[in-house]
This record gives sequence, C-alpha cells and structure tokens, in this order.
Amino acid sequence: MAERRVKVSTEVGIQARPATVFVETAASSPGEVTIAKTGEDGAHDAKSILQVLVLDVRPGDEIVLTGDDEDVLDRLVALVTDAEHAGSDGGKDLADIDER
Repeated sequence: MAERRVKVSTEVGIQARPATVFVETAASSPGEVTIAKTGEDGAHDAKSILQVLVLDVRPGDEIVLTGDDEDVLDRLVALVTDAEHAGSDGGKDLADIDER
C-alpha cells in the first residue's frame, strides 16, 4: 500500500464542495483509499463524503493518504496543494470549485 504525506495548502482545505471533488477522485480507484490527519488516531474512508468532512481538514493541516492506486493518490495530492500543481494535469482546483 502506497502512502502520501502532504500539507494542505489550498485556501479552503477539504470543505463542502471541494470535498465532493476529493471523494469523487478517490472513488475512481478500484481499491481502498484512506485519509487521516497526522497525529490523530484512525484512518477514514476517502471515498465517503461524511468521513472526509468529519476530519475537518483546514489549510495548513498535514494529512496522510494511503491506497494501492498511486495515480489516484497523486491526483488527490494535487487537489489539496497549490493551484500550480492542481491545474498542471488539467484537473480541478479545489479553491476554484468552492468559489462557485
């Protein structure tokens, strides 16, 4: 199982509409994908909107993503980091989504 540790650098973190895009991206993986905040117990299902929202991920939080599909993990990292990385592959930027 692969792991990515990343500091969330988007303006909105993973809240409301941005969480929907995050969960949809995680759901594109055929296997399990989890998300956890560094220093907190327990991983949450990254494919569940409720479990992602319960984490209350804010800008500056460090998260740990795990799963078997490294491409999906890389896309999730791009979603929660700055717009330069998120837009480089034609993906959606979470900050842009939240402003709609």
